[in-house]
Amino acid sequence: MDSVTVFAPATVANLGPGFDVLGVAVEGMGDVVTARRLDGRAGVVVLEQVEGDGGRLPRDPTTNTAGIAARATLDLLGVEEAGVALALHKGLPLNSGLGSSGASAAAACWAVNALFGAPLSRTELLPAALEAEARVSGWHADNVAPALLGGFVLIHSYAPLDVIRLPVPEDLIFVLALPDCELPTQQARRVLPKTISLRDHVANSGHLAALVAGICTGNARLLGRAVQDQIVEPARASLIPGFARVKQAAIEAGALGCSISGAGPTLFAVTDDEATAQRVAEAMRAAFAEAGLTSHTHIGRVDREGARQIPPPSREETPD
Repeated sequence: MDSVTVFAPATVANLGPGFDVLGVAVEGMGDVVTARRLDGRAGVVVLEQVEGDGGRLPRDPTTNTAGIAARATLDLLGVEEAGVALALHKGLPLNSGLGSSGASAAAACWAVNALFGAPLSRTELLPAALEAEARVSGWHADNVAPALLGGFVLIHSYAPLDVIRLPVPEDLIFVLALPDCELPTQQARRVLPKTISLRDHVANSGHLAALVAGICTGNARLLGRAVQDQIVEPARASLIPGFARVKQAAIEAGALGCSISGAGPTLFAVTDDEATAQRVAEAMRAAFAEAGLTSHTHIGRVDREGARQIPPPSREETPD
């Protein structure tokens, strides 16, 4: 096989109380990486093309998450006879809270692995993807793990790395509201409290436990009720114009729960009804408009598969 093209989906991390330990892949949005074999160029990684980023991402493969992940995957595979050339198409907006860097890393890992016969499982590839994410966004797997594995993912521990895949509730629908602004992860992390009260720790522990219970039992209403965060969300709310009004509008329109997707500024809401999802999307767009921000919304179910091989794009068109 000389060339492989892989898609990796958008992700919603934290899901309220699950800071750095819980994430989910959402269908319909994502990044695409094409990996091409370079025979006779052992260990070489070349980033030949990056599209969809407005020229903002580094073209140096040692500082781009796709390139870093590809290099780490070659090391895991023990490939000694060839290198890889990559083409990256960004389908996810930068600094949006939808796991953009994680999707690029996951797609690159799976593409390079497939290029050499796919000897490694998704779980075995996770350290390579996490290495790439750590270089640009921090040592957390709540985006990159669901982008690679699909579905809901719980990170039990980081040392050693212990990742648990959770069941996917059948009727769960995500509404993503993306305002026309950016919030870099580093900025969003700087506002987090260095210490928390015992009261807030107990409250968030209860919310996280109930959230996992809702996921595992397929109880969307319990899941939505548990999307509450007394630690991270309050610290980041002021960084997102109109946050309180958008969240209120989502709940009033019938959302079961609503919070910040990852570092933001995207907000997510959950429901178990298609018609309600449409109403929630309209309400969230209107609320952002009241705050002076244009926005667009995306409605999607859980992406169960994660990174996967797709047909290569034709020369006449680029992937969505």
